[in-house]
Amino acid sequence: MSLSTGFDVVHEVAVSDGAEVFEHGWQSFSPTTTYALGARPHRPTSERNRMLNYRQSSHPGPEGYFGEGVLAVADGAGSVHVVAAEDPFTTGVRLQAVAAGSSVVVGADGPVAVRVVAGSDVQAALRSWAVSAVAAAGLPAARPAPTAWCSWYEYWGGVRREDVVENLFAMESLDLPVDVVQIDDGYSAEIGDWLTPSDTFTDLRGLVETIRGQGRRAGIWLAPFFAGARSRLAAEHPDWLLRHPHGGALHAGNNWNQDLYSLDLSHPGAAEWMHTVFSTFASWGIDYFKIDFIAAGAIPGERFSGADPVTAYRDGLRLIRSAVGPSAHILGCGAPVLPSVGLVDSIRVSADTGHTFAPDDGDMCSPSQEAALLSARGRQFMNGVFFANDPDCLIVGPKVENREAWAAHVESVGGAVVSSDRLSGLDDWGLETTRRLLSR
Repeated sequence: MSLSTGFDVVHEVAVSDGAEVFEHGWQSFSPTTTYALGARPHRPTSERNRMLNYRQSSHPGPEGYFGEGVLAVADGAGSVHVVAAEDPFTTGVRLQAVAAGSSVVVGADGPVAVRVVAGSDVQAALRSWAVSAVAAAGLPAARPAPTAWCSWYEYWGGVRREDVVENLFAMESLDLPVDVVQIDDGYSAEIGDWLTPSDTFTDLRGLVETIRGQGRRAGIWLAPFFAGARSRLAAEHPDWLLRHPHGGALHAGNNWNQDLYSLDLSHPGAAEWMHTVFSTFASWGIDYFKIDFIAAGAIPGERFSGADPVTAYRDGLRLIRSAVGPSAHILGCGAPVLPSVGLVDSIRVSADTGHTFAPDDGDMCSPSQEAALLSARGRQFMNGVFFANDPDCLIVGPKVENREAWAAHVESVGGAVVSSDRLSGLDDWGLETTRRLLSR
């Protein structure tokens, strides 16, 4: 087997029985794990999944292993070889590992550095690399995540103001130490029209005031790099959308039963608009922002500024930070993982969880506990070094399959704890488990 076109040999590892390869996915939802050498890696099962959950410009085949920014080979003889981009946070270097007889050949499409760590523990070797990478970049220590409750896994996009208020008062009556009440998808009229409320949230600012009046912090969800095809944003400002090299708006995927476009935040008009959105929410007292599907800000296309995708993405995150201030908590989701380091406080490290264990389509980027477990374990070395790891929400209601194991996983990650059940519907075990993990 040979390296793919565009990859140059950068390292070679002599391997023996027990050799393993760690493959790091591009964004939150992209599968990330360690494989026994020769095991078939996870790949997208549909083009839609590839568009929404993997790096759009990359088409990794079923053979060989691909790492986004970092890849590791445990040689089976007592060493782990970590091969990473020289500049892992500001570039989009890809790596590939292929077996070649008694060796593994590692290739890359950009400058890399190799670190050989004694021992066979891949996670320990990766954590050693991560600590060094943060120090080399001069980044501050990661901040812990506040505890939170969000509406998503109980109410989905049909959430109403009354649902949030019910749970807000349940936190008090049930003595649950929730710092942040986060309003999730469902409050806005359309994807992209964030300041236009849906029919069930006619007074969003008033709800924020109610949350803060109860002594909780207010949080909100939005997908800032998306503009839905039905949105006023896309209709009124087509020049703000990322363009194909040959012209025309560039699709970023399909969800919410509509096409989605990527918003080009390097365009002055789009940048001003997005700053207004975030600064408006911040002026209301919101200081926790879950920004979702943000890999849309790093897809290839013609940008107003001419910036490359990773630079444009990081500039977009800086714009958001400037609007919300240094003390606000930013949770990145569906986020290019390494390019987000230093710009977000916590990050989703896996696919969405779910009320059932296995993904319906067998794809390890699709919502399910199995997919969420896989990549959160693969990225555990990042927790407290790059950011606070978010394993996705704690859901422990009676209808949740495998809920004991899922709660144990959330606890073991030691990062963000965000409850997402209807609190008054929890049974004794669910309530006690929620209270214990929020109090940790």
